[in-house]
Amino acid sequence: MKVLLTYSSKTGNTKQVAEAIAKALPGSPEPVPITNAPDYREYDLVIVGFWIDKGKPNAEALRYIRTVKSKQVAFFFTLGADVDSNHAKQCRNRSGKYFDGNVLLGDFCCQGKISPKMIRILRHLPSWFPHGPNPERLVRWERASTHPDANDLKCAAEYFSKLCVEMPQY
Repeated sequence: MKVLLTYSSKTGNTKQVAEAIAKALPGSPEPVPITNAPDYREYDLVIVGFWIDKGKPNAEALRYIRTVKSKQVAFFFTLGADVDSNHAKQCRNRSGKYFDGNVLLGDFCCQGKISPKMIRILRHLPSWFPHGPNPERLVRWERASTHPDANDLKCAAEYFSKLCVEMPQY
């Protein structure tokens, strides 16, 4: 089985997850930045990693995702929110819809640190603003700063390793 593992990463979170996944896949494919992704049609499975921007895949990843058609696909994403939050669930559902025209085999969500630049911007917002620095958000931002951690990377690797073993052959 030939696997293309491609990703878009802003802070390094998504790249780190991609590297952990690659080590667990058959043949340990080299993770490739989306900007350098080879022709996806030469692969049996296309795994796309991205970071969440405004509730959906970042623009670079979204452009790439929209080009992939008639393939077995899976995706993973990183975001600053807790993985069990409503926001993360909405992002997962929304992201999956962009893979229409493909066979979506699975997805994985991983919390990641928020870019320091974004934190500086958010800290200047009023606390009542939807993304302003209220006590709950400050705690979440601090918690996110420790991710992806070793357990996140282990879970991502295990998830995609199992997905490849159980992958249907078309």
